[in-house]
Amino acid sequence: MLKVLTSTCRSHVPFGAHLRRHVSVGESASPLHRVLRGQNRKNTYLSRRFFCSDSTEGSDPVDPNAKRVEAGEEATAESKSSSAIVPTVFRPEDYLSVIALPLPHRPLFPGFYMPIYVKDPKLLAALVESKKRQAPYAGAFLLKDEEGTDGSDAEKNIHDLKGKDLFNRLHEVGTLAQITSIQGDQVFLIGHRRLRITEMVSEDPLTVKVDHIKEKPYDKDDDVLKATSFEVISTLRDVLKTSPLWRDHAQTYTQHIGDFTYPRVADFGAAISGGNKLQCQQVLEELDVHKRLQLTLELVKKEMEISKIQESIAKAIEEKISGEQRRYLLNEQLKAIKKELGLETDDKTALSAKFRERLDPKKEKIPPHVLQVIEEELTKLQLLEASSSEFNVTRNYLDWLTALPWGEYSDENFDVLQAQQILDEDHYGLTDVKERILEFIAVGKLRGTSQGKIICLSGPPGVGKTSIGRSIARALNRKFYRFSVGGLSDVAEIKGHRRTYIGAMPGKMVQCLKNVGTANPLVLIDEIDKLGRGHAGDPASAMLELLDPEQNANFLDHYLDVPIDLSKVLFVCTANVVEMIPNPLLDRMEVISIAGYITDEKMHIARDYLEKMTREACGVKPEQVEVTDSALLALIENYCREAGVRNLQKQIEKIYRKIALQLVRQGAVGDQPKPDELKAISGSASNESLTEVGTESVDGRIGWKEPENALEAEIVDSTADQISTSNEQSGYKENVLEAEKIDESEATKTVEKVLVDTSNLADFVGKPVFHADRIYDQTPIGVVMGLAWTSMGGSTLYIETTHVEQGEGKGSLNLTGQLGDVMKESAQIAYTVARAILLEKDSGNTFFANTKVHLHVPAGATPKDGPSAGCTMITSLLSLAMNKPVTKDLAMTGEVTLTRKILPIGGVKEKTIAARRSDVKTIIFPAANRRDFDELAPNVKEGIEVHFVDDYSQIFDLAFDESRKTQ
Repeated sequence: MLKVLTSTCRSHVPFGAHLRRHVSVGESASPLHRVLRGQNRKNTYLSRRFFCSDSTEGSDPVDPNAKRVEAGEEATAESKSSSAIVPTVFRPEDYLSVIALPLPHRPLFPGFYMPIYVKDPKLLAALVESKKRQAPYAGAFLLKDEEGTDGSDAEKNIHDLKGKDLFNRLHEVGTLAQITSIQGDQVFLIGHRRLRITEMVSEDPLTVKVDHIKEKPYDKDDDVLKATSFEVISTLRDVLKTSPLWRDHAQTYTQHIGDFTYPRVADFGAAISGGNKLQCQQVLEELDVHKRLQLTLELVKKEMEISKIQESIAKAIEEKISGEQRRYLLNEQLKAIKKELGLETDDKTALSAKFRERLDPKKEKIPPHVLQVIEEELTKLQLLEASSSEFNVTRNYLDWLTALPWGEYSDENFDVLQAQQILDEDHYGLTDVKERILEFIAVGKLRGTSQGKIICLSGPPGVGKTSIGRSIARALNRKFYRFSVGGLSDVAEIKGHRRTYIGAMPGKMVQCLKNVGTANPLVLIDEIDKLGRGHAGDPASAMLELLDPEQNANFLDHYLDVPIDLSKVLFVCTANVVEMIPNPLLDRMEVISIAGYITDEKMHIARDYLEKMTREACGVKPEQVEVTDSALLALIENYCREAGVRNLQKQIEKIYRKIALQLVRQGAVGDQPKPDELKAISGSASNESLTEVGTESVDGRIGWKEPENALEAEIVDSTADQISTSNEQSGYKENVLEAEKIDESEATKTVEKVLVDTSNLADFVGKPVFHADRIYDQTPIGVVMGLAWTSMGGSTLYIETTHVEQGEGKGSLNLTGQLGDVMKESAQIAYTVARAILLEKDSGNTFFANTKVHLHVPAGATPKDGPSAGCTMITSLLSLAMNKPVTKDLAMTGEVTLTRKILPIGGVKEKTIAARRSDVKTIIFPAANRRDFDELAPNVKEGIEVHFVDDYSQIFDLAFDESRKTQ
């Protein structure tokens, strides 16, 4: 491209013989150009500006003889045919009216070359016509940025500007440009001299009148001007070294424009710099040569800095790349050398050796079918290329296969007494769970081997289900692994991914075996009642194979694709609600219910476990605090009434945190020294030299004032020596020891023991959260206390009925209390049975036929459902109908059929605990639940009279017995 442009300039603008004699291609005519010529360096910055000029400012840029030769026979013919004396060649200064060409990006400097695109047909035709008429000159003016834009849309809008709009957008100072050639819509220009617009002549195409302007006069011998020029030239020399293209431009520039002068140096530097268009336009408009040189110097200095930054970036990247290549080459050479010497094998051989090293200790324990797969994969690994993707898949597969503990079992603890001790250390109560674990250990001791089982611990939150699993693992001396399946919706988490997938992984059980390193761990599957179900399959169904004792001996993981023996694994699952577990999965488990803790058990747990653990965690010593039994009892009954003890632990932690803060505050106050005591102990001799008692200076002496000069320092030292001597003589040391003893005694006196009692319990945990469940001391007519079970434990529940209106045939039932579908049906059954019983007991009573009854269950914000409130509803309706209150301190539970049979219910322990909490003396249970009640601990059944019924007539007699009401 450069050669084309250079040849174009030379063909269109030939020069006189005097230029050709003095300037050659390989040698510059001026010393400046020899300075600018630098060594050929790597091209790191490509210029976008081209130049080739044959003109200078203030002189005739075109040789008249050359023009005449260029005109040729056509000019001769015109001169012969014309009879008038008309000049055939015009000088540039003769052009006082030119066509205005807008430049969108950069101004055109004198002596530089610039191609532009002309989209306006009229303007292009005018330029072609002026080229034909031997007037190849136009005015090139930089276009101003439109207000509110950043200049990026200037090129888009330049073709739409016409007439006055274009005239107003042009900078006032521009360059007279010679049109060297026109190729299509591309016009090639060479700058000659500066112009200033004076007025507009015509609009389409835009033609303007101009004045030719020159630099202001300057003193060539001015030292400041010379120094500035030399600095510009020196910087240009460094810039031109970075690009051979710029060096060629400098040669072409000097060949066509002649020697460099101060103005030309300024124009040249600004033209090749990377300054923005406004900065370049400022250089073009500047007529003071010294100021122009200063502006150019700023631009070329900035260009040099950019070039240095670019060079440093390129060098850093090159060094990094070359360093990595060198390191890679050396590593490859090192591998080859070690391989030749037999010091190291290649990657595949090393991997195979590592895998075989893993297999050797347990090769006899690995099942034959698994060993066969491993050998096949090892052979396949040797045939694969290390760079292939299949190589990585095979390597990971072998890594998992060889890392599993095939046939490796941990030594179990079959000592029943030791296991009993461990379980009692960690948990209080939970007799059922402990007995089941001891049975498991006893069977294992008799058989000599253990068999994995699936135990499901169900109960409310906070009763210790997860911690029980950890204690069981410690009692059995098994490795413990826990993973939660709550919300799990991907089967691959249990069964693993296929190896064909990217990022495939085995399931949780294979990961468990690899982590624990034994084939008989205790695996705790948490929150199994909260399994999800998503687009990736049903995890509950995938758990069947894992938890089935008949199938898990050959558990097949999708990733490993070989059977794994899980029959020795002890699975412990936890759930809050057993009903949420799918029946096929529940059928494979042995469910142990943990009902929760009564007040007595919570007292033992809080005193023996929670308080001790919290006190150690808070750093409080036992002698510093005392929490009374009455305070713990109030905390349990008024703040922590739920079935578990998690909230109780939080409340105890809150108490001890506040105690710790109180102790620290007291200790901080007690640690402060008392100035009066120190004055009394230290004596009058030392007090005279002390400036401030009770403070300590930098050098450790009490109360010394820092000396301000050398003389004062000597005086202070001598005084200190005298004081120390007098203190030793007067028993100062004994006084100091006595002071320390007093400080210690005072500190111990200030930190008093913190007592937490019912009187100040609210200061530590706030106001009580719960109040007594009993709303009535004696239940009124139409109100009966029932017993309910929730996932948080048991609770008492009142059922209230009242009549709304009476009238002939207005009998109906209205239900409120956010009841579920089951309880609504129970209410309808109770209403029917109550009408039948009332008809039998009092045939003349038409209460239900003529009364609109409203039945309500309080605590309406809590949804209530379940088949255990039928007998309570019947009793409430009959109490209202007969206008008789029920027996005092009575609670009941049970579902009633239409034939008045009482069906069994669940949650006997929870309901019994709730009854005791509400000071209920008599409970009515279905007869089918007698076995559940007999299994309760004696402390739970203590002080409660229980009646077991199988027909509602027995409940009627107990609820409305006149003799019992008077007791």
